[in-house]
Amino acid sequence: MTARRDPAVTRAEYCVIACAETWRGAGEVLASPMGLIPSLGARLARLTFSPDLLLTDGEALLVGPDGTVEGWLPYRRHLTLVTGGRRHVMMGASQLDRHGNQNIACIGDWAQPRRQLLGVRGAPVNTLNNPTSYWIPRHSRRVFVPRVDMVCGVGNDRADGARFHRLVRVVTDLGVLDFATPDGSMRLASLHPGVSVEEVQEATGFPLTVPDEAPYTREPTAEELRLIREEIDPGNTRAREVDH
Repeated sequence: MTARRDPAVTRAEYCVIACAETWRGAGEVLASPMGLIPSLGARLARLTFSPDLLLTDGEALLVGPDGTVEGWLPYRRHLTLVTGGRRHVMMGASQLDRHGNQNIACIGDWAQPRRQLLGVRGAPVNTLNNPTSYWIPRHSRRVFVPRVDMVCGVGNDRADGARFHRLVRVVTDLGVLDFATPDGSMRLASLHPGVSVEEVQEATGFPLTVPDEAPYTREPTAEELRLIREEIDPGNTRAREVDH
């Protein structure tokens, strides 16, 4: 079954809400959202239920939700946050497997890949040293695979002994996934209204743990919708990333 969606709320706005919830109760940690909708979500969280959240311009400054400079973040201090669990990053992924191993480096055999991607970059440090979530704008079997071609971000089956390793959630255009299972494998946490369990499973290349009654991503409040539409993203750039 699928939930009837409020036609006034777009799928992109449900995705913004789901991303914002990633930082609920986070306290004074550095939010590192990578991508448009995660960035909108982090700003919404800061303006509402996570007022202590730290936002950065991505270089050397701490900023408010409107971009106003609030402080200086020297590189040494940034590294302390990154490696000490005081940061929550939301990355993208070219591939994810059922334990949350992420690939952003290549498609095919790493020794002679069919396609070269971004490279490993900071994914190992991110996943081993601070809470990590993922944003996938197009939920498909090309992304959610039985086995990643190369491990960049470390999953729950490879992280023994990593003090700050914690995979929090995966937000997609279809719903929200987490790892609240005995073996740390992926579970369906919520469906965006208008989406069915069958649709999510069909778009996933491995079996998901599915609760008996899969909940739906919560509705935004009237104030949250006002903030998204009038202050955070008045140009509706969110629709370019999720247009259905």
